[in-house]
Amino acid sequence: MSADNSKECLLVVDDSPDTRELLQRNLSSQGYEALTAADVAEALRILGLRHVDLVVTDLKMPGASGLDLVRHIRENLRETEVMMITGYPSVEGAVTAMKSGAGEYLSKPFTKEELLGAVGRVMEKLRLRRAGQLSPDRHISHPPGMVGGSEAMHGVYKAISRAASAVTPVLITGEHGTGKGLVARAVHHASSRADAPFATLDCAGHPAAVLERQLFGYTAESPPGKMESPAGFFRLVEGGTLYLKSIATLSGIVQAELLRVLEDKRSQRIGSTDTRPAGCRLIADSDRDLPALVDAGVFREDLLMRLSMNVIAVPALRERGNDVLLLARHFLDGLSKETGKPVPRLSDHVMEIMKHYSWPGNIGELQNVIYRLLRMTDTDVIDVPDLPSHMRFSLADASLLSRSLAQVEAEHIRNVMASVGGNKTRAAEILGINRKTLREKLAQAARLKPST
Repeated sequence: MSADNSKECLLVVDDSPDTRELLQRNLSSQGYEALTAADVAEALRILGLRHVDLVVTDLKMPGASGLDLVRHIRENLRETEVMMITGYPSVEGAVTAMKSGAGEYLSKPFTKEELLGAVGRVMEKLRLRRAGQLSPDRHISHPPGMVGGSEAMHGVYKAISRAASAVTPVLITGEHGTGKGLVARAVHHASSRADAPFATLDCAGHPAAVLERQLFGYTAESPPGKMESPAGFFRLVEGGTLYLKSIATLSGIVQAELLRVLEDKRSQRIGSTDTRPAGCRLIADSDRDLPALVDAGVFREDLLMRLSMNVIAVPALRERGNDVLLLARHFLDGLSKETGKPVPRLSDHVMEIMKHYSWPGNIGELQNVIYRLLRMTDTDVIDVPDLPSHMRFSLADASLLSRSLAQVEAEHIRNVMASVGGNKTRAAEILGINRKTLREKLAQAARLKPST
């Protein structure tokens, strides 16, 4: 069996030939050496012959299961990571896999992006461990998976380090699309709980009764919900981290029960009078103004006080300066690898527009714009005409007040010309002048130094 020692080696274990082929193709496209095995026995044979960095295994297979493989690797191969995939998802199954030693858990069907994201997180954790950077008291200067060097983000990195070294709850605030989920994972992976389970529960869109059962569990006498574990998240994520998204949407009843767990550090299943220690660390997030919801009587003040012991405020993309360009390049590089297209260059004017655009959808909007540009552009330079129309005319900032009238006019003419791809007839129509006047003004604009 030949091997390229320069590549990180991954082993896909699944009894489905189609799944093995798909995962092998997706992983190989990212530069990994991807091997495959149809069952645990074949996987063990491969692991006995050569080093493998990450094993991606199905949970249920004929003969020995994926959990058996995970336990074998954890007991015998300290330098190999494991990721579990399954077509039979459940909260309990996920946590069992994580407690057995799986670094990530994916439920089928999953997208290529979800697969590569999970693999990337496990591989980054493995690289850091090998570099000796993973220890209970480590300090985060730049968390893995997070992009940005602005002053605002350095404040976030410091807050992540402080929160990681504490045991009290964490509240992450920020607009939708700012990356609060990445911050939550960074806190977990920088903490002493990094090797324990990390579970996410989105509080939005679920009835209060369903959230109660998911969080606290239920007894045999209580009516179960579909795919809900009778143990509840607080017991299943014992020793790990529970991440509650959109906590502002919790009903008053669930808020009261959550407060009781935070105060007593014990959880109680629905229908039971018995309690037991709730040993997981809680991280919550919100893109809504919780103090305002307290004033409106919608959110409990005592619960907010409990959650506010460690607050991490994630800045909007428009507040992060040149980070938008770093993120744009990050997304361009990643999507170029995925699509096989060469990485195009952003023109100076496009970068200026991106820096000054308000990005109401934050990082998610930027990623979508980059994806559209890469899909729709065949040239090696992305220029203003390639941008969505609402962005092409967005560059109007306070610096206009320090420019002369001639500079403002010249800048406007350049913007219009760029937006129509140099079509003088169309530009003249937009400007309300004839082509002769446009030629004269272009000549005047060429003699003026472009404003900065």
